[in-house]
This record gives sequence, structure tokens and C-alpha cells, in this order.
Amino acid sequence: MAAPSAPRPPRPRKEPQPLVIPRSAAEEQRLRLERLMRNPEKTVPIPEKLNEWAPRPPPEFVRDVMGSSAGAGSGEFHVYRHLRRREYQRQDFMDAMAEKQRLDEEFQKKLERNKMIAEEQTAKRRRKRVTSPVQSVNTEKATEASGIVKISSFFYLLH
Repeated sequence: MAAPSAPRPPRPRKEPQPLVIPRSAAEEQRLRLERLMRNPEKTVPIPEKLNEWAPRPPPEFVRDVMGSSAGAGSGEFHVYRHLRRREYQRQDFMDAMAEKQRLDEEFQKKLERNKMIAEEQTAKRRRKRVTSPVQSVNTEKATEASGIVKISSFFYLLH
């Protein structure tokens, strides 16, 4: 027999929550956020990304091979139909994956091209900044010689 133990203390009662039925997606999201923020120390379950659907791999050994004789049974058509549907699904999946891969490659090429253009523009502007002080000295000498004085980005004629 089990030894008698001390009586358990009563469980703390939860405060009753009012039943709120969300009328819109924004209200549902607001209710979820409020529920999460009631206890900020509690960890939040973040679901993993769902894996993409992939067709079943073909069987290694096919047991029910269809015969080549005429007069197939009444159930053979349904077996054939399921095999055909599965094969079409597999081909569609392979086509979709090839298209996705092609789009990814195009996107990567476009990123590289944009990066190269941005680097060329940056290099061009850098060259301008580097050569700019030399040109500005030459410009100031030319303006002084012609009788024009530069005062805070305005040019005045000396007369």
C-alpha cells in the first residue's frame, strides 16, 4: 500500500478570460500579440520552415508488373491510371524545379551585373574626387587671372 501523504495544496485558479471573437485578420493578430506579451519571459514557439513537396522515389523492385497479354482485368486500368498520374506528377515536379533553378541563376547573374555597375559608378566617382582638388586649384588660378573672385561659392567680378 502507498504511504499516506500530505494533502496537496489547491491549484491556483486562472483568471477567467473574456471570450473575444476576432472580426478581422488585424484583430486576430492583435489578440495573438496581446497573448504573447502577457508573459514576455515565456519562450515563443517558432515553427520550422515546411519542406517542399517532393514525389515519392520510384520503387527499387516492382512486384506487380503488367503483362503484355490482351484482356487485362477490370482493376488493371485503375492501377495504370495511378501509375500514370504519379509519373505525370514527377515530371511536373522536375520541370518546376528546373524552372526554379533557371530563375535562381538568372537572379544571381542580375545581382552580379548590378554589383559590377555599382562598382564601376563608385570607381568613376572616386576618380573624380581624387582629381577634383587638382582641377579646383587650376580653376581658382584661372579665375583669379581673369579678375573673378570666388566668395562662398559665388563669383564676383573685380572692377
